[in-house]
Amino acid sequence: MNTTTEGIKNVVLVHGAFADGSGWRGVYDNLTARGYRVSLVQNPLTSFEDDVAATIRVLDRQDGPTILVGHSWGGTVITEAGSHAKVVGLVYVAALIPDSGETSGQQYEGFGPTPEFVIDIGDDGYGFLNPEKFASGFAADASEADADFLRDSQVPVNMAVFAAAVGDAAWRTKPSWAVIATEDNAFDSAMLHHMARRAGADITTTEGSHAVFLTQPGVVSDVIVSATAHAFVDAS
Repeated sequence: MNTTTEGIKNVVLVHGAFADGSGWRGVYDNLTARGYRVSLVQNPLTSFEDDVAATIRVLDRQDGPTILVGHSWGGTVITEAGSHAKVVGLVYVAALIPDSGETSGQQYEGFGPTPEFVIDIGDDGYGFLNPEKFASGFAADASEADADFLRDSQVPVNMAVFAAAVGDAAWRTKPSWAVIATEDNAFDSAMLHHMARRAGADITTTEGSHAVFLTQPGVVSDVIVSATAHAFVDAS
């Protein structure tokens, strides 16, 4: 079995909206086989504060320096929670990367629409991805079985989270990496590149849909491993 570089052995994975932590299974298996200790956050998706608190609870349990990874909405969560003392690097996977004082919703301003990514919002303010558009909008490169499972296991998100502002953006003081999928139909590609460049992230572009965390576990895992090596240098 391969082992990690001396130093960072802890990785915490944070899922995004409309999903849960099960989509990280391929990344989890890849990293644990390489000697890493991997923990998954299960965001309630009930509020920004609740998701940040859920992430901090998992970070508190880590036994040393940690790489914090977020997918999609999870990027906003790790931007806030990444200020935790144990976090030494951030990995954004098809993720939102707001700045201090900014909301997630503001990141869309000035960028192109995403007509395949359709959200049905209920009277209670919670949203699900439209089932007819789910595969094309979220998981176009997943198998039919995986896309169906993701669609039918959706976790609704309180849409108010996208209007919550980040306090202190952790990427301003900690190194970051970004994985951007070329066929992401949830975000305009220009928006993803803009956010990543602004954060000074080391960018990896790969084929894949918004569900790149599920469909490209090897690529995502390799970026995380790179973060464990380079963040250790930066943090030493």
